[in-house]
Order: sequence, then C-alpha cells, then structure tokens
Amino acid sequence: MNHTDLLEEVLNLSIQAGDAIMEIYAKDFSVEYKEDESPVTEADLAAHKIIVAGLKQLTPDLPILSEESASIDWRERQLWQQYWLVDPIDGTKEFIKKNGEFTVNIALIDRGEPILGVVHAPAINESYLAEKSIGAFKQCGEARIELKVTKKANTGLIKVVGSRSHPSPDLAQFLEQFDETEMVPKGSSLKLCLVAEGKADIYPRLGPTSEWDTGAGHAVASIAGATVSQLDGSPLLYNTKAEYLNPYFIVSRLES
Repeated sequence: MNHTDLLEEVLNLSIQAGDAIMEIYAKDFSVEYKEDESPVTEADLAAHKIIVAGLKQLTPDLPILSEESASIDWRERQLWQQYWLVDPIDGTKEFIKKNGEFTVNIALIDRGEPILGVVHAPAINESYLAEKSIGAFKQCGEARIELKVTKKANTGLIKVVGSRSHPSPDLAQFLEQFDETEMVPKGSSLKLCLVAEGKADIYPRLGPTSEWDTGAGHAVASIAGATVSQLDGSPLLYNTKAEYLNPYFIVSRLES
C-alpha cells in the first residue's frame, strides 16, 4: 500500500473509533481506574478494539502497541523496527469532563521516529494527519488544509500551550525567559497540533507523558516543520527503553 492510501486508511480508522467513542460519550458511562490511578472507560476499550482490528487488517506484519494493551515485554519490543503506537482516547480526563478536548491517536513509528500520525478529535469533528513524505494537514469536515510551520522570532508575545488537566510547577520558571507570554489551555495531543497549526508558539511539556500520548501529535508537529526535542535539544525518540514514560520535551516554532 502506498503512503497516501495508508494515511487515508488510518484516518478513516480513527474516525470509526471516534464514532464509537461518541456513542458512549452521549450517555452515562462508568469510569474505572488502573493501577497507576489513571482513568479508563468503556469508550477507551471500544476504540482500542476497532483500531487494533483495523490495523491488523491494513498491515498484518506490523506489531501494535496500544495504551490498552501495553504489557509487551521489552525483550520483544526492542527488536521492533516499525510498529503502530496507539492511544484509543488521549485525554480520558477531558472525555470524563465532557469538554470535547480528547483525541484518537494513531502513529507509525520507524526506528524510534514517528513517520505517520493521525490525531482525530471526534467531539469537535477535526482531524490532523501527517506522513513524512506527503506533509501535514488539518481536516474540518470535508475541508483540508496543509500545515506548514512559519518560524517566529523569540521576542514579543509568545503563545504558550499548556495542559488543562496537568499543570506543571516547573512551567512558571521555564516561562521566565520570555518577555511576555499568553497561556493557551488545551487538552490531549491537540497541544502539539496547535503548534503545528501556528495557533501556539511553544508547548513545553514539563510533566509526565507516555509514548502513546505523544506519538501521533509528534508526527503532525514535526512533519509540519516544528521542532520536537528533549530539554537538552536531542530528539524525542520512541521505543528506546523498557519504560513507556517520555522525558520532558518542548514543541516549538520559535527560532533557535
């Protein structure tokens, strides 16, 4: 399958998962909690089943790592060259609050780098999609626009996107380097996409995230032209260690 067709198929799959999520979103649903106290709902599990079944049909030879099936031994994972990285609902807390800022995340990782990503926000009917050889795009209904990051000077008003549910005590100290900032609160992987879109200048993530939280949005942001790096400037990579937690990172369209 060529890259364009694969990207469209993954987008369609994310929309199918989103439709299933919205059926549950519209009614009362129960919330359970995992060992790490993170919430999970029947919508997470329904979306997981749809995405995994669809990806197995699309690419039967590629392994799949989903937040809802993450107990894969490192000895097996470290042999993977390419794999799918999935978060059926990123922003489960936003889903529970019913504020609409949750997403379906599907990324294709190649030797540690996200080379394809789809972020679908079913409650607001917006999707972000990117593939390394094609480009990055935002889709609203039938309309699709290409995303190309324009670099911004590191002066004047800096728009900083941050988490609605995970404020970080380190953020205030980080922002002292800028003369003037404006906070843009946003949930889920939409934060990375806002930088790709130019609606925010920088997203400093100075709190915990897991790889499935960021893979798809990382693909969108980096393919659009934003930088996605660890605090020391080195690239943010995937599947390089036994644990799934990301280091702190920064997504930026500011000139270095």
